[in-house]
Amino acid sequence: MNHVIQLERVTKLFGSFSAISDVSLAVESGQAVSLLGPNGAGKTTSIAIMLGLQHPSTGKAKLLGKNPGDAKIHEKIGVVLQNVSVPDRLTVTECLNLFRGFYPHPLPLSHLLAIAGLEEDAQKMAQSLSGGKTRRLQFALAMAGDPEVLFLDEPTVGMDVASKRQFWDALREFVTEGKTLILTTHDLQEADVMTDRVVVMNRGRIIADASPEQIKMEFGGRQVSFVAGTDSPIPTLRGWAEVIDVQTAGRQVTVVTRDSDVTLRRLIRDNWDIRDITVGGGGLEEAFVRLTNDKEGKS
Repeated sequence: MNHVIQLERVTKLFGSFSAISDVSLAVESGQAVSLLGPNGAGKTTSIAIMLGLQHPSTGKAKLLGKNPGDAKIHEKIGVVLQNVSVPDRLTVTECLNLFRGFYPHPLPLSHLLAIAGLEEDAQKMAQSLSGGKTRRLQFALAMAGDPEVLFLDEPTVGMDVASKRQFWDALREFVTEGKTLILTTHDLQEADVMTDRVVVMNRGRIIADASPEQIKMEFGGRQVSFVAGTDSPIPTLRGWAEVIDVQTAGRQVTVVTRDSDVTLRRLIRDNWDIRDITVGGGGLEEAFVRLTNDKEGKS
């Protein structure tokens, strides 16, 4: 099996604080993986170890089968981290050509401008770009060497909806070429639509690792939504054994339930004053909240 990234029982200590503990993870070539978790879950430390920016206190890490600190390996990866500036006093084209010069087989300038949607900004000073366009330039810089593995940390922050969708299209093309994507994001819609595997971390450990569909099915529950009448006893819903959560917005009620059939039968049997009933699966956000709110990291 072609493992692009391997973490084997990795622990990272900063003094007496354990940032990650006994983490094992293997990512195959061609996978698109999102690494999710609340702040402080261990995502940043895990990525730093994958990239060779940090060394494990115990355990082993490999990138493309070798030590992540190997300089030759870095020719085959692209990285977009948070809070990274673009070069000063250079145009977009000059920035891209500078980075293209670092690699033996760079992508054409025209292709990089196209995938980042920066054709009309090619001669603008890079530092004059808006926040969203700066992130798109950083993506193009990460792609300059035609990487085999792409690491993206909150890549669409500051992008408008149209730019975000164009960016997603470029990432889909990247993955369909058999390359590997590692994405960390707080945008759960992005994780849902862009990746075929979700790894959830909490308190320095991996607490879930499956496809978005599997995680939504196992941890997201089902949702029964309806508009309630003024006399509906909404608080009593929270006492029903199968009910996980009840969310209200005015008279709109959403019940997250382990068994939507049982919940519907109760509502009908008790002749609740409700209308506009819909039933559907819970989303990745609901699953994420359930996973990370639990003290032990279990459902």
